[in-house]
Amino acid sequence: MFTKEDVVNEIVTGFAEKLKASLSGGGKSGAELVDIVLREVKSLVENSEHYKNELMTIGIALSAERNQEALLEMIVEKAMLFTGADGGTLYIMSDDEKTLAFKIIRTKSLGFVMGGTHGSEIKFPPVQLYKEDGSKNENNVSAYVALTGKTVNIEDVYEVDGFDFQGTRAFDEKTGYRSKSMLVTAMRNHENEIIGVLQLLNATNINGKITLFSPRFQKLVESLASQAAIAITNSSLIRGLRVLLESFIQVIADAIDAKSAYTGGHIRRVAELTLSIAKGLCNSNDERWQYVALTPDEENELRIAAWMHDIGKITTPEHVVDKATKLEKIYDRIHTVEARFEILRHQAENEFLKKKCEILSSRTDNTDEELGKLEQELNDKLEGFSVALELIRVSNLGGEFMADEKIAKLKEVSAMEIEINGKKAPLLTEDELMNLSIRRGTLTDDERNIINNHAVMTGKMLSELPWPKKFKNVPRYAAEHHEKLDGSGYPDKKKAEQLGLKSRILAIADIFEALTAKDRPYRPGKKLSECVKIVGFMVKDNHLDAEIVDFFLTSGLFVEYAKRELTPEQIDSFTYNGKQYDPLC
Repeated sequence: MFTKEDVVNEIVTGFAEKLKASLSGGGKSGAELVDIVLREVKSLVENSEHYKNELMTIGIALSAERNQEALLEMIVEKAMLFTGADGGTLYIMSDDEKTLAFKIIRTKSLGFVMGGTHGSEIKFPPVQLYKEDGSKNENNVSAYVALTGKTVNIEDVYEVDGFDFQGTRAFDEKTGYRSKSMLVTAMRNHENEIIGVLQLLNATNINGKITLFSPRFQKLVESLASQAAIAITNSSLIRGLRVLLESFIQVIADAIDAKSAYTGGHIRRVAELTLSIAKGLCNSNDERWQYVALTPDEENELRIAAWMHDIGKITTPEHVVDKATKLEKIYDRIHTVEARFEILRHQAENEFLKKKCEILSSRTDNTDEELGKLEQELNDKLEGFSVALELIRVSNLGGEFMADEKIAKLKEVSAMEIEINGKKAPLLTEDELMNLSIRRGTLTDDERNIINNHAVMTGKMLSELPWPKKFKNVPRYAAEHHEKLDGSGYPDKKKAEQLGLKSRILAIADIFEALTAKDRPYRPGKKLSECVKIVGFMVKDNHLDAEIVDFFLTSGLFVEYAKRELTPEQIDSFTYNGKQYDPLC
């Protein structure tokens, strides 16, 4: 291994040889000799400064590169340029530290370009660091360097002991190449871990002659390899953090969807629809959208917000999220109500039989008439029970608007009494009557507030995460998906001037998905024509952005989404702004 003294000796020797050559002509004056010395010293200093500056420039370039393949490619090509090497190979250590994978292979004189951003695919098997018996594979030079961390500098690979270069010789015989000098150094990261190996082949001087890799170049390459290892590690860490973030987002979204059997896939559909609309606006030739242009980071920020928009539902009780009927809590209490009606029937029939026995025990001329009247009373009573129960069953579904007349009838039914264990009580409890009287849907005001609170929790939970600067708006976009332009939305009742384009897109995507979803507990998915009408009313009421809705409906994105996510029964023709649209044509 070369030392600092070796490097100094190389520089001094080189300087002496150049000076000797300059003086060989003889007959030079003292002034000329001084000029020669100064010129050679200046050249030496300039070369040293050049290499130092080059190393700094390469280091800056390495730290700036974010593409992993381009980064590895740059390391090899810069090292070859630095040393005048004809070939270079970069290996990366496997996670289990048992193999070295070929990542970049370059040979200038043969035109070999493999791996990286524009090279052909590398099909060579990885270098094994250990033999089948478990011993170290130190006969292979790259494996030796990876295992020991020692740099190997060989003047001629054909005349060296201790390493097996049969593969190199076979390659040379096949291609007519002559592998000679080789420099192999380990790539250590900031934790002194070997993450790869850099191998350079056939250093050449200014005359194109193959030479030994000089001590100075060895030191420079070792320094470059160290910088490269740190750059690779940083790139890997950034990529790993990105993968971790994406995985976390996916896991949370899947967990929220899995929490409810009825909303599975909702988050995915909203996220995909949001990005579809945003990209459509960016690519639109309509003058209205010429100002819309999202950078990759801005697009990613919106995508994450869409995937995270319902994270607050983690805190929402399942029986509220899944409330399929008005009487549902942990279970659907309609069955309890049905059981009470069954008791009423039995009680009525028992009362009928008791009175019938009394009439028959004291038979008179009016007995048959009394029995007929008694039987009619029973039938009327049982019919009344059936009508009342059917009213409750229909009301429990929450599929239609509850008019005042129906609510009044429910109150009448609730006032009916049932006797259990000698105690009389109303047929319906106050809570049951209140739930059955819900005018639209299946949720009470309190339950609706619980559901709506998920937007508050979404903003709160996401705001507590240390988002990178480029994703700083994720909490805001995600929390605003239920806001309306007229300020009647939630959680913050923001108005149009407070809501940006991305929040408006996300709100529209969420609405369309909810309207067309075919798995909601309280209603089937609506047809396209129904959705267009409802959204039209929402635009008219200044709830949704009219121009974005117009773009979505007329650009074809709406139909594309429908064909991808809706059932055939939901896809029908619709009219928008006086124009007929038929998705199936």
